[in-house]
Amino acid sequence: MTTPGFAELDALSTEKLRERAFARAREKRDVRFFWSVLGHLPDADEAAALDGAPNSIGPTIDEAVALYRELEGRNLGEQEPLLRAAFIDYLGK
Repeated sequence: MTTPGFAELDALSTEKLRERAFARAREKRDVRFFWSVLGHLPDADEAAALDGAPNSIGPTIDEAVALYRELEGRNLGEQEPLLRAAFIDYLGK
């Protein structure tokens, strides 16, 4: 199996890149890759700031849902170019 080139990967949608990168990371059991992606998601900072106190369970669930949606490729906002680059880099190795 050959490694795809930059032009081939760059022509793919962000969603296709995400699917391919996640499939490879799951196959390799590459937790480090998933952790790095989580750190680049727009809602990651807000979720990290929550302390898990009982009175913050509603916001904690909301932040978890937002992170999940972002991890699934929705609501990437300004982070999309950075995540595309990370997916392309990961797939190009």
